[in-house]
Amino acid sequence: MRSKIIGLGSYLPEKIITNDDLSQKLDTSDEWISTRTGIKERRIANKDESTSAMGFYAAQKALAAACLQASDLDLILVATSTPDFRLPSTAVIIQDLLGAHNIPALDISAACAGSIYGLSIANSFIKAGIYKNILLVTSESMSAIVNWEDRNTAILFGDGASAAILSTSSDQSGFIDISLYADGAQQKTIWIPAGGSKKPTDAQALINHEDKVLMNGRETFKFAVRALCEAVEKLLHKHNLSAADISFAVPHQANLRIIEAIAKRLDMPMDRFLINLDRCANTSAASLLLAYDEASQAHRLKKDDLVLMLAIGAGMVWGAGLYRV
Repeated sequence: MRSKIIGLGSYLPEKIITNDDLSQKLDTSDEWISTRTGIKERRIANKDESTSAMGFYAAQKALAAACLQASDLDLILVATSTPDFRLPSTAVIIQDLLGAHNIPALDISAACAGSIYGLSIANSFIKAGIYKNILLVTSESMSAIVNWEDRNTAILFGDGASAAILSTSSDQSGFIDISLYADGAQQKTIWIPAGGSKKPTDAQALINHEDKVLMNGRETFKFAVRALCEAVEKLLHKHNLSAADISFAVPHQANLRIIEAIAKRLDMPMDRFLINLDRCANTSAASLLLAYDEASQAHRLKKDDLVLMLAIGAGMVWGAGLYRV
């Protein structure tokens, strides 16, 4: 049995902040940001566009695309690093907004790899025959955890949401395999020092911006390229495939340089990578399905295309998957 994506949905806030806008407050420029990241602009949520609200809008679109009602769902998964509250989960808030009462709902904390982790969890439940229709929502309000005075991180992130309905597949389409990895030794490569039980947020932490994302960009780049390439190579070898067999690759939209380095090592042309980070920046868990939905809406994906999905996030946690359209 395979699981298949039968409906997709996305939501992006209307507010756009360009690189030129950032250059008015930071020691940077459009050329500097574009050259180093490939990002030109990012979407920023307003006060009414919470993580749950954006996720709800994306979920509605996914349900409509799947021709399902909320009552048809068996499980709701929400991948996010920016939940509405520390508790309850954002998943139960979205469940309530949808009116999908009395079904299980839970959050997944896998940072920017929340998409691939969420897809793997949903795929496993469906393959095991436990659930039939699963809603995966990936929604992020990264602007809430970014230090807008820090050039190293402020230029990278944006807000947005995406969603997918996974169900049982009646043919050979769907997920062939998904491999997941983690390396806790890299826990401080990307992290937020304060705000948890080990170091609650206090006045000094706020002054030091310890409640915001910190990142070692150089180490993130090196680790991401190596880890993702190794994950992809293992997955392809396992299924007797090569990079030439891949129709499209959908990477986490972190940085164009990372994607280019991965393409070079895998010997895959860049035109096979689905990219929207120039317009959306890094939307963390939401980015992979945002790019996949955009390509689907543009009819770039054809029946029987073999799609490679890959994502990595703070932890470090990462994974790669093979999907037959």
